Amino acid sequence: MRKYPASIKFVLDDEIHEVNFLKTGLKPTTTLLNYLRMLPNHKGVKEGCAEGDCGACTVVLASLNNRGALEYKAVDSCLVFLPMVHAKQVITVENLATKNGREVTLHPVQQAMVENDGSQCGYCTPGIVMSLFALYKSRETKNPESITGALTGNLCRCTGYRPIIDAAAEMINIESSDHFSKKEEETIGLINKIKEEQSPVEINAFGQNYFKPFTLEDALNFRMEYPDAVIVGGSTDIALLQTKKRLHLPKILDLSSVSELDFIVEDHSKLAIGSGTSLEELNIYTKNRMPYLHEMLKYFGSLQIRNMATVGGNIGTASPIGDMLPVFIALQGEVKLMSKSGQRDIPIEKFIVDYRKTAIRDDEIIVMISFRKPKKSELVKSYKISKRKDLDISSVSACFRLKINQSKFIETAVFAFGGVAATPVKAEKASEFLMGKIWSRENAEEAAKIIANEFQPISDARASAEARRLMASNLLLKFWNETNQIVEPSKPAGIEN
Repeated sequence: MRKYPASIKFVLDDEIHEVNFLKTGLKPTTTLLNYLRMLPNHKGVKEGCAEGDCGACTVVLASLNNRGALEYKAVDSCLVFLPMVHAKQVITVENLATKNGREVTLHPVQQAMVENDGSQCGYCTPGIVMSLFALYKSRETKNPESITGALTGNLCRCTGYRPIIDAAAEMINIESSDHFSKKEEETIGLINKIKEEQSPVEINAFGQNYFKPFTLEDALNFRMEYPDAVIVGGSTDIALLQTKKRLHLPKILDLSSVSELDFIVEDHSKLAIGSGTSLEELNIYTKNRMPYLHEMLKYFGSLQIRNMATVGGNIGTASPIGDMLPVFIALQGEVKLMSKSGQRDIPIEKFIVDYRKTAIRDDEIIVMISFRKPKKSELVKSYKISKRKDLDISSVSACFRLKINQSKFIETAVFAFGGVAATPVKAEKASEFLMGKIWSRENAEEAAKIIANEFQPISDARASAEARRLMASNLLLKFWNETNQIVEPSKPAGIEN
């Protein structure tokens, strides 16, 4: 394979910034947080938890979408490997205010925080300001729900959230035109200049090999040549191996810039999601289309996490508490794998073979997951139980799918759970019991008893085994309670997609 450049380029402080890892003495898995802290004028970004929970390290990345326009996204810089910001604009709190000689003009977001007394000790304030800045620049509808959603990934233990929310409410009523808007064409030009000379990045430095392709073909070439490389999509999971477990990652294949893996395609019967699609992209797409997906996604981590985490990464980790897996299992999803020698489709159930293990071969990558959309005659709902509502790991998650005929008899029953076994699993016995029966309270209660004894979960910090069994059975009763009024003998049951 030919020699590729060992440097990356991105826009910082309104100019192209280049990092050559060999010359600077940096490992390729240096996080964006640690790199910014090395610079003299970007120390507003802070390290709090180093695992994406506190938001003190929040910065904003601006990148070009498929229409050539800039999109601004808040991310946890403690989880972003530095090569992942190639061909993006990095914005920190120091970039928000403007200066004219000695005169400093605060950005509207900063001004709103000042006027509403939104800061006290100040340690977490830069991260909060950057989250609000991303909301300010967002093209999505701004409302009270979007404010709380934007702040989910930021902690404040001094001021409290009321003045911060007040500042955000005041800010969203201000026209989102600022000095970034005025310089947008210039920034787009700088990013396009980087992209013009773009070729795969291969960094061999300090015991690490980091491979960053920009096309699917190059990704498959790297995968074939380096089958033992750890694959990352958004690095929100893999980065923790370094930041929390202090593990050395000798080889990494970074798929975060392969645009061919970032897509959502829907027709009248099927939905296909590219493995590189961020969970936030999917969250926005499904909001008014597919409640069974959206209900799980909107409580998945924080906005900063969802902006980076990918669908392929969530599937590939094969975590027993991966929130999306029970949903895809209930929807009978298929995973498409691709290698240089071809491609194959595997049902999601067979793709996950054991605890944190999948059926993927060492020359394959996940390309997409697809499923047939439930018909209007089907009931589909997803649930998540955790110790707190936002930004928490599931104790138990579930997705239920029922198809009921006009006589109220059950034709299809698929109940999938996470957090009750070594892998996400289906409640086969409970489903079998309900087949051909009426969707009644009595039958739902009996099926719930079966579910309580169908799994042997473990006890851990999130819940005891007994609590997990109770949660799993009670979720089925919750499902019945929320759907029994929809089922009427005179017409097919269903939820509008």
